[in-house]
Formats: sequence, C-alpha cells, structure tokens
Amino acid sequence: MRAAQPRSRQQTLSQRRRLIGSSCKLFFSNDPVKIVKAKGQYMYDEDGRQYLDCINNVAHVGHCHPDIVKAAHEQNQLLNTNSRYLHDNLVDYAERLSKTLPEKLCIFYFLNSGSEANDLALRLARQYTKHEDVIVLDHSANCFLSAYHGHLTSLIDISPYKFRNLEGQKEWVHVAPVPDTYRGLYREDHKDSVTAYADEVKNIIEHAHKRGRKIAAFFVESLPSVGGQIIPPAGYFQKVAQHVHKAGGVFIADEIQVGFGRVGKHFWAFQLQGEDFIPDIVTMGKPIGNGHPLACVATTKEIAEAFAATGVEYFNTFGGNPVSCAIGLAVLDVIEKEHLQAHATEVGNFLMKLLKEQQIKHPIIGDVRGCGLFIGVDLIKDQAERTPAPAEAEYLITRLKEEYILLSTDGPGRNVLKFKPPMCFNMEDAKFVVETMDKILTDMEKGCLNQQKTSTCST
Repeated sequence: MRAAQPRSRQQTLSQRRRLIGSSCKLFFSNDPVKIVKAKGQYMYDEDGRQYLDCINNVAHVGHCHPDIVKAAHEQNQLLNTNSRYLHDNLVDYAERLSKTLPEKLCIFYFLNSGSEANDLALRLARQYTKHEDVIVLDHSANCFLSAYHGHLTSLIDISPYKFRNLEGQKEWVHVAPVPDTYRGLYREDHKDSVTAYADEVKNIIEHAHKRGRKIAAFFVESLPSVGGQIIPPAGYFQKVAQHVHKAGGVFIADEIQVGFGRVGKHFWAFQLQGEDFIPDIVTMGKPIGNGHPLACVATTKEIAEAFAATGVEYFNTFGGNPVSCAIGLAVLDVIEKEHLQAHATEVGNFLMKLLKEQQIKHPIIGDVRGCGLFIGVDLIKDQAERTPAPAEAEYLITRLKEEYILLSTDGPGRNVLKFKPPMCFNMEDAKFVVETMDKILTDMEKGCLNQQKTSTCST
C-alpha cells in the first residue's frame, strides 16, 4: 500500500472544510494549528514546532505515554471483543476503580464517552426514582456558557450551554444558579453563601412540586468547567443532597473533566466537599482512557438493582472491551507510579501562586481560582462590576498561541482562561506560561491590543 503524501496545513484545512460538518469546530478557527504528534505535555505541528499543551485534560497522564501505548498494543495482539465474554480486564478494572471511590459506589457500567455515561446516569436516576425532572446549574438566562453534560439529545436538554441556542428549556428541566462566589448571586461577602445557594435548589423543588413535577436528579459537574472553572463552596453539595433526597431524587456527580486526581488533594473532585458527602451516581470519561474512548458510570447496588428490575438488558458493544480496560488499568498504574496526584497539588499550588502575583500586577485579572491542575483566570473590564472581558481573553490566548502555548477560554462570557493540562505539566511549564502571559498583558496595558476579530473554540 502506497504511503499517503504529506499535505500542507492549508490543504488539510481545505479538505476538512469540504468533508467535515461545519458545526465540528476547531481551536483558533481563523488560524488553526495542524498537530502531527505529541509527547507528554507537548504537541508538535507539521514543521516540528513544539507547543505547550495547557488545554488537554484528555491526555491525562501525558500524550502517547509509553506505558499506555504498550498496554494497548499488547492487548490488541491478544484479543479485543465485547463484554459478553468473560475477561479478567473488565473485572480487574472495576475492582481498581472501586478502591478509589466511597464503598457504596460499587457497581460499574463501562461505555465509550462521557456523553454515553451521562445519558446512562440519567436513565438510572429515572428508573430508580420513577421521577422525570432534573435540576442543573446555570449562571443566568442571558449567559452563553454554563452547564454542559454532553451532546446526546437527552443531555442537550439538560445543558443550558446547548439548549439556550436550540428549542429552549424543557418543562422537566429546572435551572438553579451556579454557586459562583465571585460573580454569582451570592458572593464572597455574603454571610452564608452555601445555604443561600442550596436554598435556591430547595425553592426550585418546592415550586416544581406545586406544579405536580417530581425530581429525579440534581445533575452537576463536581467543579463546573464550561461554566468558568467554578469551585463550589464546601458544604454546598451536602445541603443540596439533603433537599434532593427529601424530594425523592438522587445526586449525580459529573467527574468527566475534573476527576482522576486532577484536583490533587483528592482522587475525585466531589471529595473536596468533605468526607460526609457521597453522590448516588458518578460519571467519568475523557482522562480515564488517556485519549482512548473509555467512560464509566459508578453507582449503588440499590440503583443498579432498580435498573436491572426492568428486565431490559444494558449492552454497549465496545464498552469495557479488553483493550479499553487494559488502557484504563495502565492509566491508574501511571497515576500511582508517577505520583501524579501529589504532583498536581505541588505544581497547581505553584501555578496558582504565580497567577495570583500577576493578579496584583494586572487589574484585568479579577480572580484566580482552582485546585490542583484545574485553574481558572477570570479576566474583567473593571474591578467594581467585574464585567467579563471576552475580547481581551481571546486576544491573549491568540497571542499565547503565537508563543507556542495552547490555552482556551470558557465561562459565561468566554473570559475565563482555562488551565487543565496533562498531569505531567511541571514547574518550568508553569513559569513559562506565566512569564509569557505577563509580557502579553503588559503589552495590552500599553495599548497594543489588536482589535481585529479572532475566533477560538471552547471544549
């Protein structure tokens, strides 16, 4: 078979525009990067230029990690088939995952994507509770980005990030305010923002009941990512869970972007709320396969038994196949062997320190928040109103790309710089990013902001 002729970036872009749906967006769509290989926290274009990847939480333990590549290759040489056959990898992986979770989360379903996992979580919740309605989070009716749980129809319906631009909010979907203590309804100076935000959920439940609606689930990212790297105040989940359970619903923690040791202090982001909080269902995806399609739902025996009681088989052709589980096991091995959870704490704290120093120096930085290697830098137009600065944020990440640093934005105004790099991101990388940001922000303050329109895409 004849080897394919290498294409220029422009040729690839032209072919993509001709063959791929225009709704499938690119980062930096006016000037996209053509990546041909990657290693660790670095990506390389067709000319061999090295980019520092601060975006890719999918390559959790590093791009093309040799242990992950080896595990996939060796299992592919032996067998890959569906989960209707007995295979050790499936049960070994479930056993390993169970040791990272609270004891009651002991039943697992394996899938291929976070969207599939969240769709199944919704089915589990509805079957167990016999209720339909779902509570999700959003900033406001006028924001552009907030809760996002996937691209399937069932998940678009519970993702304000998506449904605001489509048919709108369904009757069975209820939207509570994001517990954002920087720009939200109840801020850092509120005497009890935890109770105030939780009471918003309680009020929604009571209003729904008056209309004859019943709550199946409160569905939330443990750290709202698309919403702008929000860190819910400790105790919020506990109070919300009390209200939801009293209403007969369950609590679903979406860990797809933030789990697997990224927050450093804990393996799962929901554990930041305290040991006394345990969700009823946890969904995971993206990083657990380090780029290989792999996802999972963990739940309780009671919920799993209610799902099985329907008599309807749940089967996912590729979910939990031997290769996927071999990769999943290898990812867990690397996290342990390379002490990546502790590394996330150390490097994340260092990066936060550097960014907070920049916050003092540059008034455009309104807030720096995060935990481990999940960090948001909120850019603002003014300190008093905290008005989002999307044009400035877009300009900054475009300039960073020119300096071979890949960073994205998110948040209600696309004004939050979003750090979620591979977990091997190190101290030198942190210094390089912040020093480069400092130079660009200084230029911007001198009046060098290019007002030409640029275009980026959020994940």
